Parts: sequence; C-alpha cells; structure tokens
Amino acid sequence: MQILHSDEELLNALSTLPSSTVHEAAGRIGNLPSQIKPVSKTMKLCGFAMTVLSPPGDNLWLHRAIYQATPGDILVVDVGTAYEYGYWGEIMTKAAIERGIGGLVINGCVRDLDRLVELDFPIFARGICINGTGKDDQAQSVVNSPARIGDVIVFPGDLVLGDSDGVVVIPRKQVSRVAELAKAREEKELKVMLELRQGKSTLEIYNL
Repeated sequence: MQILHSDEELLNALSTLPSSTVHEAAGRIGNLPSQIKPVSKTMKLCGFAMTVLSPPGDNLWLHRAIYQATPGDILVVDVGTAYEYGYWGEIMTKAAIERGIGGLVINGCVRDLDRLVELDFPIFARGICINGTGKDDQAQSVVNSPARIGDVIVFPGDLVLGDSDGVVVIPRKQVSRVAELAKAREEKELKVMLELRQGKSTLEIYNL
C-alpha cells in the first residue's frame, strides 16, 4: 500500500498515543480480542493493514504475504479458530525485517519467543506454541480481503495500532478524525493529572 505524505503525518501522530486513548476517541470501536498481546511488552506498532486469511495449521500464505507486502504494512492474519500452531517464528521475522514490514497481528500463536524478543520486530499474537504448521500449496487462502478478528472486521488499509494494552483497528476513512479526537483526549488527561497533583479528587474533576 502506497503511503502518502499526509498518511505519514497521521502515523507519526498516532504512534505516540496509547491504544486505549485511540480506542476511546474512536467511540470504543475496533478493539481486538484481549488475548492478542505483544510478545514483548515494549513492542508497539502503528500502520495500515494488509490482511491475510490463512488456512488453519498452515503458514505458506504468510510466507507469500511477506513478499506481497510493501514497507510499513502491518500483516493482520486470521487463522480461523486453529489457534494452537506456531504460525510465525525467527526466520519469518528476519524476512519481514528485511522487507521493511511494520509488524504482525495474528489471532493464532507464534514460536521462537526468545529470538522474537531479541529481534524486536512488533508481533502481537494470541500466545506461544511450539506446534509446527504445514505448507500445503493446494490450500486456499486470500490476501487483502476483509478479515474477522474476534468481533472486528479488518479491511485492507485500516489503521492498526498496538501496544502493551492490546490492538485497536480504525477504519481508514475515520483515521484523520480519530487522530484529532485522540490528541484532544490526551491533552485533557494531562490536565486531569495536573489537577490531581494540585489536590483535587477524581470525584471533583469528573463531577461524580
């Protein structure tokens, strides 16, 4: 996906904001299942989605997606309900880094945890699993088609933002407005912190 100058400005602005703030600013939409977390708490990602519908227990199309993606893309992978496989590991991470990919969000598991943490490529997954996958050339898959992750339908080009709290997905057409609202919310929270330091209670601040 080609990133325009205005897109870069949006990504730069949003990448500094917490996922929870962006989620609230968007009207509490787009939060992926809470089980999907970064493999290291320090990992963050912010970019536009390239979606992959992967066959269960098979990662051939993840390999292919690495070479179809453009720099900065976030791979958002739906493996259905076949969570208990290590779909992604050290070698694929190295390949993704070489391609300039922005990160991975997968509703299945990954493996090679220690190396993934060392490589520091942003990976958000349901868990860690040693169970290997197949590579069936006849298995059907789809790239850049809507993917359902939990209750959220992710479309190619949607904004994907993740940090230690989890992952939020914002529809592409709403990104600019949500960025404005999120920034305003962040500034309001900074004001609340100041009022707390000045001795006010949350009951006073929020008129509870």
